[in-house]
Amino acid sequence: MNSAEIRDKFLKFFESKGHTVVRSSSLVPGNDPTLLFTNSGMVQFKDVFLGTDKRNYVRATSVQRCLRAGGKHNDLENVGYTARHHTFFEMLGNWSFGDYFKHDSLVWAWELLTKVYGLPAEKLWATVYETDDEAYDIWHKVIGLPKERIVRIGDNKGAPYASDNFWQMADTGPCGPCSEIFYDHGPDVWGGPPGSPEQDGDRYIEIWNNVFMQFDRQIDPKTGEYTLTPLPAPCVDTGMGLERLAAILQHVHSNYEIDLFQSLIKAAARETNVSDLANNSLKVIADHIRATSFLIVDGVIPGNEGRGYVLRRIIRRALRHGHKLGQTKPFFYKLVKDLVAEMGAAYPELPEAASRVEQVLKQEEERFGETLEHGMKILEAALAKNATKLDGETAFTLYDTFGFPLDLTADICRERNVELDETGFATAMERQKSTARAAGKFKMAAGIEYSGDKTKFVGYDSLAQQSKVVALYVDGSAVTKIEAGQDAIVVLDTTPFYAESGGQAGDAGVLESSGALFAVADTQKIQPEVFGHHGSLIKGSLSVGDSVEAKVDAEQREQTKRNHSATHLMHKALREVLGSHVAQKGSLVDADKTRFDFSHNAPVSAEEIRRVEEIVNREILANAATEAKLMGFDDAVGAGAMALFGEKYGDEVRVLSIGSSRELCGGTHVSRTGDIGLFKIVAEGGVAAGIRRVEAVTGENALALVQSLSNRVNEAAAALKAQPEELIARIAQVQDHVKSLEKELTALKSKLASNQGDELLTQAVDVNGIKVLAATLEGADVTALRETMDKLKDKLKTAAIVLASVKDGKVSLIAGVTADAISKVKAGDLVNFVAQQVGGKGGGRPDMAQAGGTDPSGLPKALEGVAAWVGTKA
Repeated sequence: MNSAEIRDKFLKFFESKGHTVVRSSSLVPGNDPTLLFTNSGMVQFKDVFLGTDKRNYVRATSVQRCLRAGGKHNDLENVGYTARHHTFFEMLGNWSFGDYFKHDSLVWAWELLTKVYGLPAEKLWATVYETDDEAYDIWHKVIGLPKERIVRIGDNKGAPYASDNFWQMADTGPCGPCSEIFYDHGPDVWGGPPGSPEQDGDRYIEIWNNVFMQFDRQIDPKTGEYTLTPLPAPCVDTGMGLERLAAILQHVHSNYEIDLFQSLIKAAARETNVSDLANNSLKVIADHIRATSFLIVDGVIPGNEGRGYVLRRIIRRALRHGHKLGQTKPFFYKLVKDLVAEMGAAYPELPEAASRVEQVLKQEEERFGETLEHGMKILEAALAKNATKLDGETAFTLYDTFGFPLDLTADICRERNVELDETGFATAMERQKSTARAAGKFKMAAGIEYSGDKTKFVGYDSLAQQSKVVALYVDGSAVTKIEAGQDAIVVLDTTPFYAESGGQAGDAGVLESSGALFAVADTQKIQPEVFGHHGSLIKGSLSVGDSVEAKVDAEQREQTKRNHSATHLMHKALREVLGSHVAQKGSLVDADKTRFDFSHNAPVSAEEIRRVEEIVNREILANAATEAKLMGFDDAVGAGAMALFGEKYGDEVRVLSIGSSRELCGGTHVSRTGDIGLFKIVAEGGVAAGIRRVEAVTGENALALVQSLSNRVNEAAAALKAQPEELIARIAQVQDHVKSLEKELTALKSKLASNQGDELLTQAVDVNGIKVLAATLEGADVTALRETMDKLKDKLKTAAIVLASVKDGKVSLIAGVTADAISKVKAGDLVNFVAQQVGGKGGGRPDMAQAGGTDPSGLPKALEGVAAWVGTKA
């Protein structure tokens, strides 16, 4: 039985018991700001249990997506190391809000497990709270579970009611005993039954917990002791892990062996080029693609605090395991389509948000990819010095410089049996919070140390500069010389290379001398005013003290300048069109595009985008000169300058005036607005609650986009045999023609169905005075079925009729009973009789009812049985 069938059978079972099927709520709790994530099925009903909310139903059932990776419920460190720990999991649950209680809850649980899912009764055990005789008697006297397989669990945690079998929402408030159901995997697996010294083994696995909220727990102010007062309307809250149940039903021991995980593990193996499907890293990746994707679906984006930080931790843990498998390129986001294939039908919001999920994951991968590689080198170097213990300073450097969450470093250490100095890490963290870094010696962005002079930047005025090499680093360590083929970081005394800052990407280019050529791939600040040129030595050798000519890639710089200057104009235009609330929330400017995140609580409409483009291009056409000057910070702000990229500024700032925009910015820009050439927005979307993102292109990239769009318009016009300016009218004509043809087709289908109906009259059989007809109409839609039904009822007089059609694997059913026969046969009952045999259900009025189904293979037999069924009623 696959995971989809398990979900479906669970919901249908409890629906048949009068429960309302409730959709899974978000992983971000909507009714409890104190809870980081939805960690159980009852979270969305918490206010109902507390009495502050009332629903229009008293019985509910759901399959709830849950996450336990932060706060009190944090299973992250165990994921990949055990058979049943996950960050994301699905909880099957049913609830009673003051309606049924222990008897129905336990009897139905037993019925579902043994009758619907077919679990062997002899494999099941139950636990009850030590004093809960009522639950014990239901298990033994009503259900028939032998006494030796019912275990009483008392207070085993050093306090009253502190038991695995006594549930409480908080220290006070609703609480009550619970009864857990365990599955025995057999003597081949080590472990003892619940309550025994070996209970932590894997032989007896808890699969379902039935919580009975029957008391209000309070503290007696006089004695300080707890008191339990019976609740006026006891409630039931149950939860069963889908993954654990699937493992049992699919006859495997580990959750990672079930159908859902096997598909994701194979996808992870495909993207990491790994053939061993038992590799634990593949399990981690498969688990984490579920957690991260659904978090993003529910509006969480990677960040440095709260839920965003938990998401980032999980993503980075997955990427680290991919790196461990040898995959250094972005891969994780490619698993989203596999997840959609597995879970999209159960959670429609997943396929709807798939492209956004891929985008967020890919961006995070790209952000973390390079630093992961550098950070792993630092870690490897530290472990090479001490193979048994990782010092807290190194752990802190990995966290502070490379964004390695502590539990990620702990994960690596645990795999290698290395002790992690968490006390030393905490000390370093506290030191950072309480004191500033020493002025003369900094920890570098590449895990290196530098104590020399600041870099002099001359890149505003020149793209080439004679410079001297003042430091070299290979794998984070200072060296005096590098040879051809080595990757390194070069520090110069003077440079025209812009180091990544304020959202603008770092420059690329070359460092050249008479005997050496160093290709600069990127430029990053390794201290606030010290630039590191990252790249590879193509030929020769390079030593500290050598003179080089530093030459920036002029074409890449020009493209980046155009995009950066356009970003300032776009920001100004967005504020003009959308309102002054628009504020920059993040950016990335490189040679290909500008990406700009800003505060705004609604999608930017097509008309608003057009107006923004119009304003920016008008500024470009004005060809105004760009002016940059240094000013005091207070003077700049007083003159209306904005801090576009939200950097920390000193007393003196660089103010850039471009067109009508005035910003504080240290980036590189065009000399005149006309140098931008052309501006075009290519994408707009949401990245978080209240945060929108636009991407735009300029110059040649914008021209290429416009030409591409023009070519598509011309191709579409040619395909429709029209001129481009006639395209809209021509499309409207085609649409009208299609609608006309659809109407004709519908009429033909109706006529065909009617003709088929006339032919079917001879197939009607007499059952106790009622003409019974059950047949399939080929190619008929629901409308045709209804029209044919009306005609057949008129002609057959006293009759009970079922008509069916099949399209795209789905069955449509309609039943009709004439007025003089409905005292004996009801159309709703009749259609439901057929529907249940084709994977559906239905109902309706006594004279007319319809239904659907998903299993056409059962239709012939179902229709054959209609006459006999009517015979039992007539």
